[in-house]
Amino acid sequence: MNRLQHFSILIPVLFLLTVGVLSAQTNEQKALERKRAQIQKDIREMNRLLFAETKEKGNVLDQMDGLEQKINAQQQLIRVTNEQSNLLNRQINANVRNISALKKDLLTLKEDYAQMIQKSYQNKSQESRLMFLLSSESFLQAFKRMQYMKQYTQYRKEQGIVIVAKADTLNKTNQSLIAQRKLKEQLLKENVASRKELESEKKAKDALLRTIKKNETQYTATINKKKSEARKIDQQIEKLIRSAIAASNKKTTGNSTVASSSTKFVLTPEAKIVANNFTANKGKLIWPVEKGFKSKGFGVYKDAVYPGIKHQNNGVVIATDKGAQARSIFNGEVIAVITVPGGNKGVQIKHGNYISTYYNLSKTYVEKGDKVNTKEAIGEIFTNRFNGQTILKFYLYKDITKLNPEEWIFQM
Repeated sequence: MNRLQHFSILIPVLFLLTVGVLSAQTNEQKALERKRAQIQKDIREMNRLLFAETKEKGNVLDQMDGLEQKINAQQQLIRVTNEQSNLLNRQINANVRNISALKKDLLTLKEDYAQMIQKSYQNKSQESRLMFLLSSESFLQAFKRMQYMKQYTQYRKEQGIVIVAKADTLNKTNQSLIAQRKLKEQLLKENVASRKELESEKKAKDALLRTIKKNETQYTATINKKKSEARKIDQQIEKLIRSAIAASNKKTTGNSTVASSSTKFVLTPEAKIVANNFTANKGKLIWPVEKGFKSKGFGVYKDAVYPGIKHQNNGVVIATDKGAQARSIFNGEVIAVITVPGGNKGVQIKHGNYISTYYNLSKTYVEKGDKVNTKEAIGEIFTNRFNGQTILKFYLYKDITKLNPEEWIFQM
């Protein structure tokens, strides 16, 4: 096997291996790009929904929460952009190596092809094809010589195709390298802008911290008030769920004693179907608002000013547009319309043995006992006139067990 034949076999193999590696890197790059785009969208939504009004209108706790969210988002954006940039570096280095190898292979192919053409011309000038055939000692030898000439001609054509394909691959690799370098430059510029924004937000946070430190009593009072409000909401939600369990089980079993002591719904066959469908949609349930972003997640988190103070969030907080409506995340039945003294309204919907709760509504469109469908509007979300923020507090339970909505709602 000559060098030309060797390269014609080896090049496609090497090319396929390279394409496989680059394809994996491209998929990773696309995933990082989607993540970066989502973070950028969240930051735009934070600026629009949390910082649209002047800072003086909101209390210091709201301001600090908003700044903390933006700082975390900017830090995450910088991390993801760095990951993208590092991955691009690896792809660029791989492309540089591929271009070098392709150039070397192309040069070898052209040299071998030139030698083959030269030899072919020399042979042709020394003895014509016809004389080559006529000088055969037998018909079989003439036939074999004819087949050889056909194969040689075909081989020359195939090597010409290999050279053209190799040149085309080299050109595309060069174009890919140029595009990657441009993207890397863009990412570096964006990272510089993100770092400047991050520094600006940290300075604003430091300034706000100094203000808070001057009046710790007021800040502590605001925290305690928020915690008290959250406890009242949590207590009422759980109380209503227990009441709903007792009422539902009494109706299902006819035994009021068992019903009042139970902490789980006794499901009818129809309710079991609803519950099973709800379970099957874990991670795919719709958002309880049409547009918005999660401004506070589920679970325990540290206070932005005093890390020693812990806060417990039994649901998620979603920021949305003024006038936005809360909507049911799944088919179900309204089991309660909540009104907290001195607070706003809420709606509880039963989905088999799952309960979704939508709190901080200024208006409700449904009543206890109503059947609702997925996406159906159930109330208008309250807009705070002091800071202009429209916030929905969303909770999810299975019987009386708290669930993390982030694990159930699509891409939350």
